[in-house]
Amino acid sequence: MPASRPALVPAPTQLTARPGHFTLTPDTTLRITPGAEPAAALLRTLIAPATGLPLRPAPDGPFVLAHDSGLSGLGTEGYGLTISPDAVLLRAAHLTGLLRGIQTIRQLLPAQALADRARPGMPWQLPCVEITDVPRRAWRGFMLDVARHFQPASFLRRYVDLLALHKLNVLHLHLTDDQGWRMPVAAYPLLTEVGGRRAQSMVGPAGSEVFDGIPHEGAYTERELRDLVTYAAARGVTIVPEVEMPGHTRAALAAYPELGSVPARRLDVWTRWGVCDTVLGVHEPVLDFCRTVLDTVLDVFPSPHVHVGGDECPTTEWATSPAARARIEAERLSGPAELRGWFLGRIGAHLRERGRIPTAWAETGESLPPEFTVMTWRDPEHTRVALKRGHAVVSSHHSATYLDYAQSTSPTEPPAQPGTVVDLRTVHDHDPPDEPTSGGELLGVQAQLWTEFAPTASHVDYLAFPRLAALADRAWHGPSPWPLARARLIAHGARLAALGVRHGPFDPYVPVPHRFGEEPR
Repeated sequence: MPASRPALVPAPTQLTARPGHFTLTPDTTLRITPGAEPAAALLRTLIAPATGLPLRPAPDGPFVLAHDSGLSGLGTEGYGLTISPDAVLLRAAHLTGLLRGIQTIRQLLPAQALADRARPGMPWQLPCVEITDVPRRAWRGFMLDVARHFQPASFLRRYVDLLALHKLNVLHLHLTDDQGWRMPVAAYPLLTEVGGRRAQSMVGPAGSEVFDGIPHEGAYTERELRDLVTYAAARGVTIVPEVEMPGHTRAALAAYPELGSVPARRLDVWTRWGVCDTVLGVHEPVLDFCRTVLDTVLDVFPSPHVHVGGDECPTTEWATSPAARARIEAERLSGPAELRGWFLGRIGAHLRERGRIPTAWAETGESLPPEFTVMTWRDPEHTRVALKRGHAVVSSHHSATYLDYAQSTSPTEPPAQPGTVVDLRTVHDHDPPDEPTSGGELLGVQAQLWTEFAPTASHVDYLAFPRLAALADRAWHGPSPWPLARARLIAHGARLAALGVRHGPFDPYVPVPHRFGEEPR
């Protein structure tokens, strides 16, 4: 009888199932080559809570973690995994590849191995397989908006673990917006003291103007963010910070109104959703403010990419601002519409001088300085345009990767962003347009979860999964027949359940096995 094929998510590049299994016991030891020690530490950390296995090191251990720089064909993240009845061999050219292989080993174990408490009496067996695995896309990301609805650092660490399990390698944190500022900046303490708190939160169905009168607040400490970066790096995940400018800055202007185009005006932190007309001014103290904020961001986050938002910036206030008119004349611009590109050019130059890559949302793909990495979200054609202009591009097409949209038309769906329905197959089918002969580079893909209508951890889980697993499968493995992919995703539900993920439906018309709104205990 042929061995059954494990239902891994994402699917490996090559997998051959063999008869038999390798059993992990309290006596199983690890043979760890130089450079593989962090992978061994991660393996112990991740499986010890459920299994209790010590996995002690030994020079002749049957479970081998091999860091071999000669395996150049595997790239930075690829790995090879061989499991026989008597031995396990995980090899990679880079530590990151070993970390990816550790996540495959976790998925090959029974789903109970993912639990956070002891599961005594379980046989911890790995099926015999031969796997060679290399990702299709270099950037496989998830953007989480913590500006609209704040989530604590413990929640972010949990999502780092969920991303790592699915071989996603970027957590893009949307830290500031009109509705909240979550990033501490020592030189501007009011950003979090004032900008981190709004008077009320919107509730009710999408588009309603019903307010609950309950303040919403929260901000991270610098220590929490530094610890998050370290935690993520140990799992092969990069934290990409986003601090919005020059638009989506109402929270900052509530704290420091002198930074606005109407400096004498007093504002509150916005309690509505959408695009706010209030934007940063273009006078020199504003640029000093932005540089100071970004220098703090650079000090906390070592990510090569630093996101500055950059889109949805109305020019209404600039059109009537004396300072903006003076700037237009001094820079010989044609009018207010060119101020956004000028502003981002100055900010981008500051980041490049410090060795970082400026990154921004692209509404059209045509108006960002050429040195920017762009996230195209409105239309697939904008990805082509950006690539032809020579940009590095992360495809974030809203109708396939925005997980704040509803998953179905079912009346039982919880509140979600009004607009299109983005179901599981839509996410899995999405493949961004590529222009291999263009001057640009398609780095990869990213899912987005804006949180206007997702105030709780349970709601974030419901919207993110299983759709994020589908995006991970496509981004790492590439196309696969939908019936096979869907079957793997459904089988993967047992792992999500073991992790306490309160996920949405695998089929839009089949109820999930828990009531939406219940928080995990």
